[in-house]
Amino acid sequence: MLTRQPKNISSGNDCVNKLLLFFLVNNFSVIKIPVMYRSQPCRYCLLFILLLLSSMVANATSRYDFTVAKDGSGDFSTIQEAINAVPDFRKKTTIIFIKKGVYKEKLVLPNSKMMITLVGEQVDSTIITYDDFASRKNRFGEEMGTSGSSGFFIFGTDFSAFNITFSNTAGPVGQAVAVFVAGDRARFYNCRFLGFQDTLYTYGYGSRQYYKQCYIEGAVDFIFGSSTAVFDSCTIYCRRGGYITAASTPDSTKYGYVFLHCKITGDAPDSSFYLGRPWRPYAKTVFINCELGAFIKPAGWHNWGSTDKEKTTFYGEYGSYGPGGNTKSRVPWSHQLKDTDAYSLDKIFGDWWKTAVSGI
Repeated sequence: MLTRQPKNISSGNDCVNKLLLFFLVNNFSVIKIPVMYRSQPCRYCLLFILLLLSSMVANATSRYDFTVAKDGSGDFSTIQEAINAVPDFRKKTTIIFIKKGVYKEKLVLPNSKMMITLVGEQVDSTIITYDDFASRKNRFGEEMGTSGSSGFFIFGTDFSAFNITFSNTAGPVGQAVAVFVAGDRARFYNCRFLGFQDTLYTYGYGSRQYYKQCYIEGAVDFIFGSSTAVFDSCTIYCRRGGYITAASTPDSTKYGYVFLHCKITGDAPDSSFYLGRPWRPYAKTVFINCELGAFIKPAGWHNWGSTDKEKTTFYGEYGSYGPGGNTKSRVPWSHQLKDTDAYSLDKIFGDWWKTAVSGI
């Protein structure tokens, strides 16, 4: 590391070489003139900095394959157009940048669109929204159902999303899905999922999904489905009263939902929420080192009206804390884990775990 100030700078090349070395050892993380050069600025230094900044701006722009902007300043004005433009079965990641705006679209990412990454400009102002609900009639006069109510269907594998809000604005009208995730190896970082009942449908059998520092809100069964999903350092916002999860984990799948270091908060009344209820007999859900609000019922878990499910469901906690974290009155068929060794990401996700946590 360069710590000594040279007595003099013999040449422009020498100055540039030293400045280049400084940026290299600092991994280009700080753009500033080192103290050693502030007293002896030279045109070579300034030129180098200008070139470096220009290169960084160019790299930031070129990292995106497509840009979506409602005002027409991008490659496309709708997200679906950008998805459709990705070649089917492309074997390289396609990154789509979405500028701020409210995009009211009912999106489909088909099986043939793999390795697509959506990057929002800002999480609270890059919004993908729709307002369908299960009892709404389609053009044939038929109810569209829970699955059909989704605003975004994700079937392609290796999908990622960063800094985007996914919203279903139908309100308290029954099932109304914001996102339906079927593809394997789906990742969401710093995203928001807004809805009421059935907000996030982790649909895919055998699908592995990772949610990092996301915000998910709802009232009834607002995280539900059969996939293996990890919610890492997320905020789970509970509205009115109901059930956070409704897992339908297959009996052949070892892991269902795993909540790690999450904050379970909301505006629901005290003792009005269960941590989960089993949509199917082998539901699996655990909360590890999570902060639980006062709205969590002392019993913790519900059997969905079936004592038989109590024998096959696996519900567990470890290190719960906060007003709702007292586990002494939990239902006797739930579990207090002795350790968390079985819930490391490599055991849950297998060889995908490093990719899951790698960010963009």
